[in-house]
Amino acid sequence: MYQRHFFIALAVSFIGLAITGLFHPAWNVLWVVWLGVAALGIYDLRCHHSVLSNYPVIGHLRYLMEFVRPELRQYFFESDSSGRPFNREQRELINHRAAGGSDAMPFGTLRDIDAAGYDYSMHSLAPKNVDSAFGRVVVGGAQCTKPYNSSIFNISGMSFGALSGNAILAMNKGARVGGFAHDTGEGAISPYHERHGGDLIWQLGTGYFGCRTKEGRFDPDLFKEKACSDQVRMIEVKLSQGAKPSHGGLLPGAKVNDEIAETRRIEAGQDCESPASHPEFSTPGGLLEFVARLRELSGGKPTGFKLCIGQRSEFLSICKAMLDTGILPDFITVDGAEGGTGAAPTEFSDSLGLYINEALPFVHQALTGCGLRDQIRVIASGKVALGYDMVVKHALGADICHAARPFMFAVGCIQSRRCHTNQCPTGVATQDPRRSRALDVEDKSKRVTRYHEATVASFFNMVGAMGLSSPKELTPAMVQHRTQFAPARPWSDIIGPCPAPGQLLDDSERPEAWSACWSAASADRF
Repeated sequence: MYQRHFFIALAVSFIGLAITGLFHPAWNVLWVVWLGVAALGIYDLRCHHSVLSNYPVIGHLRYLMEFVRPELRQYFFESDSSGRPFNREQRELINHRAAGGSDAMPFGTLRDIDAAGYDYSMHSLAPKNVDSAFGRVVVGGAQCTKPYNSSIFNISGMSFGALSGNAILAMNKGARVGGFAHDTGEGAISPYHERHGGDLIWQLGTGYFGCRTKEGRFDPDLFKEKACSDQVRMIEVKLSQGAKPSHGGLLPGAKVNDEIAETRRIEAGQDCESPASHPEFSTPGGLLEFVARLRELSGGKPTGFKLCIGQRSEFLSICKAMLDTGILPDFITVDGAEGGTGAAPTEFSDSLGLYINEALPFVHQALTGCGLRDQIRVIASGKVALGYDMVVKHALGADICHAARPFMFAVGCIQSRRCHTNQCPTGVATQDPRRSRALDVEDKSKRVTRYHEATVASFFNMVGAMGLSSPKELTPAMVQHRTQFAPARPWSDIIGPCPAPGQLLDDSERPEAWSACWSAASADRF
């Protein structure tokens, strides 16, 4: 056994040190090292860990290598296209665009175009120029008195608390200069969101942070006070998110400093819990009444909700409630199951929720079949990083795209995946002042603006290369999706035909593929 070898080596080294020390007294300093190793080895032998008990001292090398394994893989062994959740090619392209450099690539694509999951589109021999006016989309239906002229590409929800104050400052200043919106995430409106005056989408999660009572219920007076600010342009009720659908959150008390406590209206040093569902409503009708209430309290600003699609009948229940109550959200943000967050249970992220490219066309088709699509904007939020990602999402039914992690890359994130440890090496996802001060707000804000501008320009260039004059002309048939062991098929074949406007409401005309879910849906329950 290795324990026996350890004691033999210890004895031999002891004798060697003793003899060496007689002739070279300066070497006696090695006794300190020897005593340290001996103490560590004896501790390992007495511990309950199998590896260290069997292999004292040397067993620690295993854990040292395991500790640096992510960095070794990312910097030395990962290919340009194999990384997850964003590969090196995507990250470098975002960084080049954020830096204002060239995004040109030599020698051809590195992607395996024969692999399952590969998406591509057909170009035209008569390319067109897309008018920059299509970079803005008006959000706000007939029930909204203060519509918002939104950018076609915005920053998705990331809370202060998950991100550092400097990261929030950089993103919001970049958004103000670039003329696009910044979603607050469910952590409330912080002073860092307000300092530079960039347009805000105020997201309300289940904890109602920033407008809650001491008991955690919704406080309409606090909400009205902040929602009526000119900086707040839209209100978003978060029902669920792709990274952890139907799961609440917990910010440990150790991370709840005075700044976060004041921003969220919670007690400093106490665990901050977000329940899995909203305490203010429990039915589809209740959701829509809450949306209408928020819209009224905010002075008529566009109000909608965000969700990750799960059981399809439950979304149809919301559609039925819209028809019954006459209350319509101004927008619906569709989050994909592949979305990210600061921390989430692994199995929730891996195994629950619908992939954005399946969820998005379902929402589009459901609203169309109910005759509601032209009154509600659909926002796609799920791994939108590059111009072609926007092409796919618009083809599948989106009016607007939101991105979170790509904007983190723009402010310096290196995908170290230590967001939940408070030890982010770049100061992006941490509340450690020493780490976050390394993030230069002025420099990073310019990167945010440049990345946004270059991504929208790429989107327009690709739409024009397809022979289209407007993103509105994109359809699922224009995106080819390669399935395993088969030729590529257009997404229109995969998702099936879209119901005609109002077709789901007619029992005799309703497509068979929709019948079971429609029958299971009820406006009175999820």
